[in-house]
Amino acid sequence: MSETTTSNKATQGVTTTQTANTENGLQIKDILRICLKKWYWFIIAVAIAVAASILYVKSQTPVYTRNASLQIKNEKNGGNSVSSLSQSFSDMGLISGNSNVYNEMAVFKSYDVLVDVVREMCFNVSYSIKTKFNTLPLYGSNLPITVEFADRGENEFASLTVSLASDSTFTLSDFIFNEQELNGIVEGRIGQSITTPIGQVIVKATEFYGYQPNIPLIYVTHSSLSGTTRRCLGNLTVTKTDKNADVITLSFSDTSIRRADDFLTKLIDVYNRRWIQDKNLMAISSEKFIDERLNLIEQDLSNVDINISTYKSQQLLPDINAAANMYMQQSSTLDAQIRELNTQLYMAQYIRDYMTNSDNEHNLLPSNSGIGSQSIESQITQFNTAVLARNRIASTSSDQNVVVVEYDQNIKVMRQAIVTSIDNQIVSLNNQIKTLRKKEEQTTARIAANPTQAKTLLDAERQQKVKEALYIFLLQKREENELSKAFTAYNTRIIQSPGGSNAPTSPQSNKILLIAILLGLALPFGVIYLKEVTNTKLRGREDLKSVTIPFLGEIPLAWKEKKSITHKIIKLILPKKKSEDQNPLVVKSGNRNVINEAFRVLRTNIEFINEKSSSSVIIFTSFNPGSGKSFISVNTGASLAIKNKKVIILDGDLRHASLSKVVNSPKTGISNYLARQINDWESLIVPVEQIPGLFILPVGTIPPNPTELIADDRFGDLINELKARYDYVLIDCPPIDIVADTQIIEKYADRTCFIVRSGVLERAMIPELENLYKEGKYKDMALILNGTTPDNSHYGYRYGYRYGYHYGYHSYGYYGSDDDSKGSRRKKHHKKA
Repeated sequence: MSETTTSNKATQGVTTTQTANTENGLQIKDILRICLKKWYWFIIAVAIAVAASILYVKSQTPVYTRNASLQIKNEKNGGNSVSSLSQSFSDMGLISGNSNVYNEMAVFKSYDVLVDVVREMCFNVSYSIKTKFNTLPLYGSNLPITVEFADRGENEFASLTVSLASDSTFTLSDFIFNEQELNGIVEGRIGQSITTPIGQVIVKATEFYGYQPNIPLIYVTHSSLSGTTRRCLGNLTVTKTDKNADVITLSFSDTSIRRADDFLTKLIDVYNRRWIQDKNLMAISSEKFIDERLNLIEQDLSNVDINISTYKSQQLLPDINAAANMYMQQSSTLDAQIRELNTQLYMAQYIRDYMTNSDNEHNLLPSNSGIGSQSIESQITQFNTAVLARNRIASTSSDQNVVVVEYDQNIKVMRQAIVTSIDNQIVSLNNQIKTLRKKEEQTTARIAANPTQAKTLLDAERQQKVKEALYIFLLQKREENELSKAFTAYNTRIIQSPGGSNAPTSPQSNKILLIAILLGLALPFGVIYLKEVTNTKLRGREDLKSVTIPFLGEIPLAWKEKKSITHKIIKLILPKKKSEDQNPLVVKSGNRNVINEAFRVLRTNIEFINEKSSSSVIIFTSFNPGSGKSFISVNTGASLAIKNKKVIILDGDLRHASLSKVVNSPKTGISNYLARQINDWESLIVPVEQIPGLFILPVGTIPPNPTELIADDRFGDLINELKARYDYVLIDCPPIDIVADTQIIEKYADRTCFIVRSGVLERAMIPELENLYKEGKYKDMALILNGTTPDNSHYGYRYGYRYGYHYGYHSYGYYGSDDDSKGSRRKKHHKKA
């Protein structure tokens, strides 16, 4: 045990592995190194992604977004000439008020406004052509014809295909009505009404007809008006440009630039037209009221004139005004006051009757009606404003709307207040008239000399003057109302006409191409990353940093089995050729390739650690089958034999006899000797022809009881005799966790070379490997890493021989060429990896 301890201390400088506290995680530099190795994956993935993105962009119909900016005028702060003029006529019934920008934004997005736009532009009838990749719309100068569906309603779906000929004829086909395909082909001439399976159709030429000589088939679709409106509503965006400004921006997306501009222009036009109609509702109501009263007063005035003329003719009355000039002047003054009060009383009674009539519950009242009370006039103005707002909301919803009900309640309260005010005004007017009439009676009584006829005539003339005054007053109000209508201006001002960039907003080819490139780069990276993260096998030298076992060397992968599907199929169908069998003996004299240099490094390290002891019996074992024990043992023996060492290799795996295949698996071998079938073991040794000085003791016959044969003393005696005759005795042993053979053979060994293979050993077994070393279960245990590739090699095979040098430095020390003698080797300067 002391010898083992001394040897372990002597080899502490040989190890290049780090301490156990080093983490065994996957570093980003390893991923990047693997990605650089698989660079062609990224090129292929990016090429496929870019090609797919280009195909996607070409298959999409470009969508363009056009914008228009409007200022919503505020008459309070507008300061323009129209607003000032409107304010000057406020006493004539002209209604002025401030516009709420957000309310007007809602009006632009209202369904009723868009229905008018779609209907007036015939937006529900679309025209398109199909290209190699996508569908393009026809509109404006690109559209040679229009199609009218005479028998189709606004909310019915129909479509057809038009094929134009050069002689003003066409052919209709592919009829569809309400998602039902109809057979038939119909021919016709431009401008004629023809009968088709979907009803009467008229194809008309536009002003651009004939400018597209090679136009392909035109696909015409008649969509429902409501569906088209909802689609336009989804493509329309109304936003407030700035919170401190009354400016809004209209944005509309469409596949045709000109159609989008026309849509915005028509939308603004319909909005303005509706605005004028809405603002003139009060003026129209006043006009209707004035016309009705004028007709009635005109009839009454005509009757009074006829009565006066008839009375004078019958009674032969003279001019009585000259008879009592003094009293009549006083009476005239009183009459003027009474007439004015009667006019006000008449208007007050009429408005009261008008308001108490249930048929006029939601109608507007005439403003500036001449009642003579500013308070009542103000109440009427507020009442009309509330009725106008209520009717506007009820027109777009229903009478059961919560807002409408609330308006109704407010209007009811306001109506009651106005009726009460009018009643009070009527009482006041009656009192004033009563007082004036008393004064008039006193004045009339003094005219004792006037006949009764004069009084009757005076009453008739008084009624005539009242009717004339009321008639003139209503004529004046009618002119004022017409003037109010004439000065109602638009509440919008166009800041920016419909327009915008001609570049499509969808699909965004640059963004899609960038995303495709990123996906093309991310997909291979993700696959590589997931593959490495989910890889639980030993990857390379970096994963062994946590173990303290002396590290002898790293053997790269000598050859890689072809795993393609084609190769597997050929391998199953065709018989296996001899040339396909890989020869495990890869070390050759004078060969300077990667695998030979790796075994030279391993040989140098073995010789170095053996200088401090007389170790000549070395066993090779592992955890897993397929770790490459036979491969490493035979090539290690070959590298030692090249340096004029006499080396024998025992095939200690009596169950598989993998090493025996190097010498064509003789039928007699160590198993026959241990079973005492043959006593001359020297006759069983087979020299390796390619490598002088290298000998193999094969298994021979596979025994049924290999463990018992190895446990026999005859095996120990054989090892002692071989040690005396050979410089090195190498034993290829089975894996330690499968059978007990290795534990038995280990008793006769001087050193244990434990082989771990990249891609075979589970990383979870690394702590178990460290425990084996710390517990000292195997003598002078050292580690060999096998099967590394440039992807997971710690050094990446950066040996000096790659650059044609004959000498180089390795992490274990200086090594020379094959013909360097043992005495000429120099110790190297140790360093840790």
